[in-house]
Amino acid sequence: MTKTIPSLDGLRALSFFIVFSAHAGLGAYVPGGFGVTIFFFLSGFLITTLMRIEYERRQTVNLKHFWARRLLRIWPPFYLVLLTGIAAALIFQAGTITWPAVRALLLHFTNYWTVWHGFDGQPDGTGVYWSLAIEEHFYLVFPWAYIAMQRARVSGRNQALLLWGFCGVVLLWRIVLIFLLNAPQPRTYLATDTRIDSILFGCALAVWNNPVLDPPAGRSATLKYYLLPAALLILGACIVIRGDYFRETLRYSLQGISLTAVFTAAVRFPRWWVFHWLNYQPAMFIGTVSYSLYLIHQTVLIKVQDHLTSWHPVAQAVLSLAVAIVIAWGIYQVVEKPCALLRRKLT
Repeated sequence: MTKTIPSLDGLRALSFFIVFSAHAGLGAYVPGGFGVTIFFFLSGFLITTLMRIEYERRQTVNLKHFWARRLLRIWPPFYLVLLTGIAAALIFQAGTITWPAVRALLLHFTNYWTVWHGFDGQPDGTGVYWSLAIEEHFYLVFPWAYIAMQRARVSGRNQALLLWGFCGVVLLWRIVLIFLLNAPQPRTYLATDTRIDSILFGCALAVWNNPVLDPPAGRSATLKYYLLPAALLILGACIVIRGDYFRETLRYSLQGISLTAVFTAAVRFPRWWVFHWLNYQPAMFIGTVSYSLYLIHQTVLIKVQDHLTSWHPVAQAVLSLAVAIVIAWGIYQVVEKPCALLRRKLT
């Protein structure tokens, strides 16, 4: 399915490079968190699109097969990288990791653990795992909600309205946490209950006006020359505006709304010069191995920066990227591809 959606792998590559650039030392200029938000949106869109296809064909979603496919997609690289990192920390950095922090990583609640305890006690490079915990929580709960909407014969439009309404509830909850409860920044940035809307905006696009499954809504010119520029301006404003209150409340909602237009245009017009580069082979390759890249890139960056301190930061970043790509390609060949074959048997 992913290979048939134009621009998808290119958008994954873009997401990864945003995160990588921030972790490589450009965090003051490159919004690494926005890269994660794009990953969230894409996950929501793709998973819901696949469930929609299955339901329209069979009038049901086989949850056992759904979860088995998700486990085969997420867990093998996840635990391979994580257990390797834990072993390396025990051997070379004894005393720097703690069992409670490791347990949170292993059991997919590290985002909430980190909210209350910080990143202390975790192996180097596992700071990105908080986002995977949110996705695991989404995979566990959302299929039930989707099946319920379908069995209640809720139209695609009303499904989208329900999902957008829930996104609004999440926004209100963030406002309460920030303005009334004085919650710290990690509470709204890392927690599932405050970031799930970034995934749900992608789900809403999948159920109504889906650029892959549904006929185009409205004129192409309106999307290309009015909605898309407006969306890009809003995304730019989300980067420029640095106020904490804005960044931890409205920012995520505006990004989700804007990504709806950006993603629709990228899928509908892959040959347009604005998005054509997303479909070049290098971008598609990085997108294909982006999951393993996301898992291991921070570890590689830390090790290169620790051992090559005399190198210029740009040289450190280039070397780290090259090493991470080689490792990610190896994981893709040895782990991800065989698991993909097993997933197809459950489709």
